[in-house]
Amino acid sequence: MAAEQAAPDAVGAYDPHRLLALAETEFGGGEQPVDDHVVLPDAVVDELALAFRSDDEEWRQLALSDAARELDEHLPRLKNVSLTYLSFRLTWTRQEPEGSLVMVAMSCALCEQWAIETERKVAYKGVQWSAHAAGQRIQNKEKMTINQNFTFAVAPMMDWTDRHCRAFHRVLSRHALLYTEMVTANAIIHGDPDRLLRWNRAAEGKVALQLGGNDPGKLAEAARIGAEFGYDEINLNCGCPSDRVQGGAFGACLMQTPEVVADCVAAMKAAVRVPVTVKCRIGVDDQDPEAALDALAVNVRAAGVDALIVHARKAWLQGLSPKENREIPPLDHDRVYRLKAANPDLPVAINGGIRATSEWQPHLANLDGVMVGREAYQNPAILLDVDPLLFGAATPVADSFAAMAAFEPYVASELERGTRLHAITRHLTGMFTGLPGARSFRQALATECMAPAAGLDALRAAVACVARAPEPAQHEPAGRAA
Repeated sequence: MAAEQAAPDAVGAYDPHRLLALAETEFGGGEQPVDDHVVLPDAVVDELALAFRSDDEEWRQLALSDAARELDEHLPRLKNVSLTYLSFRLTWTRQEPEGSLVMVAMSCALCEQWAIETERKVAYKGVQWSAHAAGQRIQNKEKMTINQNFTFAVAPMMDWTDRHCRAFHRVLSRHALLYTEMVTANAIIHGDPDRLLRWNRAAEGKVALQLGGNDPGKLAEAARIGAEFGYDEINLNCGCPSDRVQGGAFGACLMQTPEVVADCVAAMKAAVRVPVTVKCRIGVDDQDPEAALDALAVNVRAAGVDALIVHARKAWLQGLSPKENREIPPLDHDRVYRLKAANPDLPVAINGGIRATSEWQPHLANLDGVMVGREAYQNPAILLDVDPLLFGAATPVADSFAAMAAFEPYVASELERGTRLHAITRHLTGMFTGLPGARSFRQALATECMAPAAGLDALRAAVACVARAPEPAQHEPAGRAA
């Protein structure tokens, strides 16, 4: 049977050949805490196999749920066995040949379903080496590095990276991964999810949702809701030092409780199929960055995290404002490099103090990804370099003027929906930095574009304030008379 037939959509990213190889590599045939003779009843397995060979998604899911409950009765001790080993054992106890890829893929999906249901029963406690976490852990590097969007990202920034900002940034780069502002789990669960999470896939492309919170159950529910809205990644904020997040004991405060972060990650992993990542600092207050960052990495890796994004500064929870915490604590990029060197199979991206495009490649020589924050917002034209420099793709638009023209249809559609122009143009103020007329452009955005009835003409008039760079002079060939 061909490999492409063996991995139905229901099993997502599972590659049976790779899982078999991982099972053999990780366990090497050594003795494991599982009875070789424990198998599911033939009727259950046969029903599941039939469902997996069909195109009926509802039947497949029902069969998975039934088999997961049966598995839980037969294998109550498997909190310490990885998904790959369990899949490997289930397949081999059925005496299926290695070529029976549907059987392997089916076993993997069953194990995940079992892990999800049983972890919910135990309220996500003691999950460091759970079946779900271990099975996800060994898939992390391949899953994230295949997704080239991890190479470059625009950081989540409160009050800045809303849906209008992301739509504009997408005009400048087709490949950058974009992030939402942080949204708290409580706000999503108890507030208006549509208002908080509504976005436009066609205009924004691939987007990650950043969550704030410290309760595994609530974060799992918020992640599930976010995934239903179509976000491509769920990120947990462990780096924001603001008074607001300190009052809720989340954000950078979580650097002090890596076990809580692990429980949160495992809970979210159990609730969604999209990648779950963590954005953190190298430490807080008087913590030793070596010990603090290592402790967080060890715990979240065990919980199945898909990637770690590290702001290469400490955060001071008292005495510094959020703005000062982005500038005063010294940068330590080498600390992030050491983290990656010690965890070669964990995707790691770096954030903090990255401004010039010339800095991107040196970081990527040591790490898996680069995340740029304030520079991308305050000088968005640098995003025009992302696709050609990092992805070998053409620049989506020729220059800043072409970007503004390409953005007009989005602006027009939002104006028709009742969005005020200023809600969109406030994200454009840094677009023409360094060009003659840039100051007049900013003044127009802050005056004419602020008017309640301002429309597309006001934005065009603002752009018209900026002088285009002169074309290179055309010289006569040598020896030709003037």
